[in-house]
Amino acid sequence: MSLFARKPIAELLANEGSEQSLKRVLGASDLVMLAIGAVIGAGIFGAIGTAAAGQVGPGGDVIRYGAGPALILSFVLLGGACALAALCYAELASMIPQAGSAYAYSYATLGEFVAWIIGWDLILEYAVGNVAVAISWGDYFTTLLRGFGVELPVYLTTGYRTVLLSANPAVSSLMDSAPRVLGLPVLVNLPAFAIVMAITVLLLRGARESAQANRVMVIIKLLVLVLFIGVGLTAIDPVNYTPFAPNGFTGIHQGAAIVFFAYIGFDAISTAAEETRNPQRNLPIGILGGLAICTVIYVVVGVVITGIVPYTELGVADPLARALELAGFTNVAWIVALGAIVSMATVLLVFQYGQPRIFFAMARDGLLPRWAARVDAKTRIPYTTTLVTGVIVAIASLIGDAAETYDLTNIGTLFAFALVCAGVMVLRVNEPERPRPFKVPFVWIIAPLGILACIYIMLGLPPQAWTRFGWWLVIGIVIYALYGYRHSNLRRR
Repeated sequence: MSLFARKPIAELLANEGSEQSLKRVLGASDLVMLAIGAVIGAGIFGAIGTAAAGQVGPGGDVIRYGAGPALILSFVLLGGACALAALCYAELASMIPQAGSAYAYSYATLGEFVAWIIGWDLILEYAVGNVAVAISWGDYFTTLLRGFGVELPVYLTTGYRTVLLSANPAVSSLMDSAPRVLGLPVLVNLPAFAIVMAITVLLLRGARESAQANRVMVIIKLLVLVLFIGVGLTAIDPVNYTPFAPNGFTGIHQGAAIVFFAYIGFDAISTAAEETRNPQRNLPIGILGGLAICTVIYVVVGVVITGIVPYTELGVADPLARALELAGFTNVAWIVALGAIVSMATVLLVFQYGQPRIFFAMARDGLLPRWAARVDAKTRIPYTTTLVTGVIVAIASLIGDAAETYDLTNIGTLFAFALVCAGVMVLRVNEPERPRPFKVPFVWIIAPLGILACIYIMLGLPPQAWTRFGWWLVIGIVIYALYGYRHSNLRRR
């Protein structure tokens, strides 16, 4: 059989009701809340500062230029690019309401080898992205504790990679001052490790329980953002909007590339397809509705934060709290830090929810070991992959660095989005008569534009992101050749 043999959609849907199927418990409002939970998080509470101020390397060289106050144009650019991909996701999700997201769609449209690449790519997207979110969560958590007079040792809140890559002399000096065990410096991020394990325990309780916890946390984070916007509007200084685009369109472009990872929540929503009631109706609502709401929130927050303080002051891990502190709103800053903690916990929840379902779908097709396809008899969730994913991400968060993980998440996600747009066009040609509960309007314009938009944003990422992504794909291809190719259910038949 060809490497590009496609799995029939009818066969994808045949898992319904089997021992390896998941339980449909989520409605449209649950999906919208999951989208907001995933999108409004580390991007708006963390990466938004780097996108505005830019990123400087250890030698003082500029790695990426910031957008400055033109950050709002970065968000508009992102919203438009993601909307193109989201329309394609909505069509395929309504046709193939199964766990696996872009992996399952690619299997049905572009063939097994491309599906493997996408599945391997999505592992990078979710797992590495959650490392960045967990580390940012830890930064906000330590800020909150300081507000209560509790100061954790720096070497217990800073990962080894963060110290190794930092351009800040105060941080890099930790390599010498930290306690040592067997000659190695103890540089770990215990708060980041703890939150990932706590989220994993919650997810093991079941999809319905996880969605209810997410709903409560989303409401809290929206209230905190309303507080930030309300207070911030009283402190805006128009002088801070000048120059509006200090680095021209290059800054806008690269600022969009930095924050892009925050917009991938609608991709995570599609992993919930197999646990959604009436997916043909509810999935398009959750994907497109969630993206629209989140884009508006990002633009409004971007206007406020760049108006409160000069954009050059925002290149920190907790930019919203930092902006309020510089503006004199110290008491409000710790409330925002509390909101950020809740906010990024929801991102961790949704992404840690999505990652195991990618593993699960691939294992159910025989491309990964059978143990990854086990479903708990009571909760009907992929409990083994949920636990394994949680432990791996927690350990990586213990020693990792947030800045270097953003780019890997971005490039992996953009690659997946581009292939989903291509998949819609392929399926329109191969199976034009198949019922489509939701159809992309002007598909031969929207889908190609979606591919081009994703490629364009990818070009805004630094060379090391492309290099690391290339090596990740090489490793994935080797694993497929040694295991997936030989054990594929489709190939065996």
